[in-house]
Formats: sequence, structure tokens, C-alpha cells
Amino acid sequence: MKNKYIENFEKAQIESKNVPDFRAGDTVRVAVRIKEGNKERVQNFEGVCISIRGEGTGKTFNVRKIGANSVGVERIFPLYSESIESIEVVRKGRVRRAKLFYLRDRKGKAARIKELRRK
Repeated sequence: MKNKYIENFEKAQIESKNVPDFRAGDTVRVAVRIKEGNKERVQNFEGVCISIRGEGTGKTFNVRKIGANSVGVERIFPLYSESIESIEVVRKGRVRRAKLFYLRDRKGKAARIKELRRK
């Protein structure tokens, strides 16, 4: 049971943010605002969303990409964070589970995800 003031605050936070509809298996491009000293820049992080968890303003999602020297890089993003400038769905994936942690053990072609065909 949440406090009604906290509930109203969270509702306002969620409504103010424009979040696309995506799920595990989708390839997303997350534009993150990074502060370096007194400068600020936007850096894109593109990879496969491997999980979404939580509810309300505490909702988070994991994005995994293959970096340099085929090293897997995962980042956890709070969905309604102020540091996230935009989230763009690059492609929809066809998967059969909600959490794709098995991709951590796969390399190369075995780690591919089929694309969802839209009619």
C-alpha cells in the first residue's frame, strides 16, 4: 500500500515521459545524457533489451551489446530516469521468453534474434 501523495507524484513522473512500447528481444537505441566536468553530451547505447523489471517509477530495463573485441557490455537503465534523453526501437525481435539471460552464454550467430514480421 503506497502513500497517495507518492502515488500521485509517480503518476505525474510517468505521464511527463514519452516512452515507446518495447519488450525483451527488441533492439533499442538509448540516448543517455553524460556529464563530464561542466560539459554535457549525449551518448547512444544500442543493443538488445534482455529484460524489463519493476513497476511504476522503479521500472528498469537491461540492454546488452557486443563491444570491442567481442566483449559483452550490459547496462541497466531506469525507465523514467532524467539522464535518458530518448529511447528508440530499432527493430522488434521474436522471442519466447521474458528474460533473455541465456544470450550471455551465446556468441556470434548463436546470439542472433529473429525479427518480428509485421503485416
